[in-house]
Amino acid sequence: MGSHKNQLGSVNAISQSYIRTKLNNYAEFKDMMNIRTNSSNNTVFADAEGNIAYFHGNFIPKRNPGFDFSKPVDGSNPATDWQGLHTVDESILILNPENGWIQNCNSTPFTASAEFSPKMEDYPAYMARDAENFRAIHAVKVLKEAEKLNLESFLQLAYDPYLPAFEYLIPELISALEKSGKTDQKEVLELLKAWDYRTSKESVAMSVAHFYGENYQREFRSMNRFINPMPAAKVPTELELVTVFEKTIAQMNADFGTWNTLWSEINRFQRLSGDIDLKYDDNAPYVPVGLASGNWGALAAYGARAYEGTKRLYGYRGNSFVAVVEFGEKVKAKTILAGGQSSDPKSPHFFDQAQRYADSAFKDVAFYREDVEKRQKKRYNPGNLTN
Repeated sequence: MGSHKNQLGSVNAISQSYIRTKLNNYAEFKDMMNIRTNSSNNTVFADAEGNIAYFHGNFIPKRNPGFDFSKPVDGSNPATDWQGLHTVDESILILNPENGWIQNCNSTPFTASAEFSPKMEDYPAYMARDAENFRAIHAVKVLKEAEKLNLESFLQLAYDPYLPAFEYLIPELISALEKSGKTDQKEVLELLKAWDYRTSKESVAMSVAHFYGENYQREFRSMNRFINPMPAAKVPTELELVTVFEKTIAQMNADFGTWNTLWSEINRFQRLSGDIDLKYDDNAPYVPVGLASGNWGALAAYGARAYEGTKRLYGYRGNSFVAVVEFGEKVKAKTILAGGQSSDPKSPHFFDQAQRYADSAFKDVAFYREDVEKRQKKRYNPGNLTN
């Protein structure tokens, strides 16, 4: 049995999760955050009054700054004990930055609003060890270039196909291949040289880059050296890069018959049952997907991998449920789900959003009663179901 205190903490956490959906503005939301039981995620906030805010965590214990809490510490030493909780005001907080936008992609909060971001030196080292990542770099790029946005143009921004990781990985590879003097892969080399580092269903360069990136990271574990200080990071030699590339081409030829395979023939969405632990089949129907992994910096992240008995890749993580919302006198919103709302294969809503998901064709939200009633198929009152 847990202690009464732990049980109370769990109740407070549930209460906080519920209460935060019922508030009207930033002042009320910040007051709710003082419950400080959200230990799982960062929070990006917006309200109809025009406020935007970012809370980096919520349940943040005070720690002795003399210890490196990124590594195990001696639990028998009382000096390593927590010393209460940081208040919301002591935590990393952004409110209405001058640039007018906030981004966070499970990345460092110190680039969340570009030059108007919080400063690392103002906070304890243990509070935000999150590293920069390629999605955040991509987000900052498109937001800096954005002008006045509406729902449609914001969606275009969120689905920008650029993949910044390959702007580092591919030129390094091309240089190594050219210096090696190898000419047996001239066709794929020219393809990569002409690529604009953007994913699409029709791209073969995307297919090659994905598997090269996967093999690169598996071999060297140092892709983040391009954007983060990593003094001990492995910097591959030109020979090592060429070897990984040749292994990639051989792998693709073996798995797909040829490396010259469209991304949409490899990257798939499939839902054959309502099981939690899904099975996949290369010979069963699927929806071709042109999106790419967040590892490469895709904002619309689509993580896919091969499974037992498959060579093709099937989506299993990433943008699973997505919304774009405009606050004002009336809320406007568009959403999309991966697959559909139902887990019952017999339901018409089991797979009815799959193609829309692949096409980034969002549906309008029926937020108000009159909008819901326009779409109703059935109306239910207790004890009475009316078609």
